Amino acid sequence: MTEFTPFLSLFGGSLIGLAAVLLMAFHGRVAGMTGILSGIVPPFSNDWGWRAAFLAGAIGAPALIVMSTGYAIPFESPTPAPWLVAGGLTVGVGVTFGSGCTSGHGVCGMARLSPRSIVATFTFMASTAATVFVVRHLIGGL
Repeated sequence: MTEFTPFLSLFGGSLIGLAAVLLMAFHGRVAGMTGILSGIVPPFSNDWGWRAAFLAGAIGAPALIVMSTGYAIPFESPTPAPWLVAGGLTVGVGVTFGSGCTSGHGVCGMARLSPRSIVATFTFMASTAATVFVVRHLIGGL
């Protein structure tokens, strides 16, 4: 069962939107996590600094909240690790062929009314809905 958290989700989504707007305003860059990450692995891009700072904030902010409040973020997955790895690799291939990830297309591209991003985001969402339906209802997964 998936927990419904509308207020936490709205707050988190607002922070993601704010970060995307600030990155576009100050650096003229799209806040696509895959593109940001790809610029800090060798061969390094010439704008490595802001990419590393963005990723450090994306990782460090939740860690700071956990350390300062004591609130533990519950996470468990009934899915076996090999399936998670296969899913991650599949997403990586999709990101490569789709020229971006859900954050780049879904948050930034759609906000700019990019037709390519709108189609990509619709494809992400339709694929996700189909996958959840098949896993939960046809093959009996969790």
